[in-house]
Amino acid sequence: MSHRWSPEAAWHWTEQHGWPVGCNFTPSSACNQLEFWQAETFDTPTIARELDLAESLGFNLLRVYLHDLLWKSDATGLLDRIDQFLALADERNIAILFVFFDDCWSNYAFPGAQPQPRPGIHNSQWLQSPGARHVINADVWPQLQNYVQGVMQHFRDDRRIYGWDLYNEPGNEGLLGNSLGLLEAVYQWAREVNPSQPLTTGPFRWTDGFKAINDCHLANADIISFHNYEVLEVTQGIVNTLTEFGRPLLCTEYMARPAGCRFDTHLPYFKEQNIGALNWGLVAGKIQTQFPWEAQPGQDEPPLWFHDIFRKDGTPYLDAEVELIRKLTDAPTQG
Repeated sequence: MSHRWSPEAAWHWTEQHGWPVGCNFTPSSACNQLEFWQAETFDTPTIARELDLAESLGFNLLRVYLHDLLWKSDATGLLDRIDQFLALADERNIAILFVFFDDCWSNYAFPGAQPQPRPGIHNSQWLQSPGARHVINADVWPQLQNYVQGVMQHFRDDRRIYGWDLYNEPGNEGLLGNSLGLLEAVYQWAREVNPSQPLTTGPFRWTDGFKAINDCHLANADIISFHNYEVLEVTQGIVNTLTEFGRPLLCTEYMARPAGCRFDTHLPYFKEQNIGALNWGLVAGKIQTQFPWEAQPGQDEPPLWFHDIFRKDGTPYLDAEVELIRKLTDAPTQG
């Protein structure tokens, strides 16, 4: 089994790739990870069109979620569609950070046709993976190990992949420390594969209930990632703490306009500090993340969007934001 990368190796990797800047990506036609990747709804025209928008912003990295049921129901097809997606992104000089597990939102996932979004609700059909009942049941973990290692073995030397984000927000939805065992296990499974790309998982809460999980993140990640949707002063405090570990930093989720976490407040700081920056959302679509976390069913679209950058027709939500992003990424002038 391989070991954690040295700080020097992690810095060498990031220096080769330049400043990582981009977003979390789900095509606007998908309500969750299954609708994104299943054969019947894998929407290459929409994916290509929206990757064009990402390229137009100068984005060079997208964070993209998978789901364990995709492997269980159609492993060969999943690998093929991942390869198709990587080819589309690579044509636009965009690398991918894949996410395997996620403790957020709905605990019950089923393959096949997915339910329609609930009007007005933020991420109304997003799915936990593998789901709380499996997180705490080690008897099913061999299936999860096959999933993680099967995908990683296939792409372990693929230059189109920037890295592997093994587990999004372990402990969320009330799981707290119950997710620690699976978090530790997925790092072990990944080290057994020994991919050429770095591993990461990131702290997202700093309360006592997450101390053991945060310690695990910080003891195992090659590149240290983190989430922050708060004002810049809070972000700077987190960065000051994480800088002490001597590794590259990557903010894999930020940008919630009503909370004071915006492109104009945070992206110049991230660039100045050479911290990778991936906001949540690109095109407002079926995950409905232009609505706030606490949105009520059926409410009208808020005048101040929570996440996302473009409308479905490709026009910017705020022209000034798009101009700022393009300036900071040195994107070519749009004609």
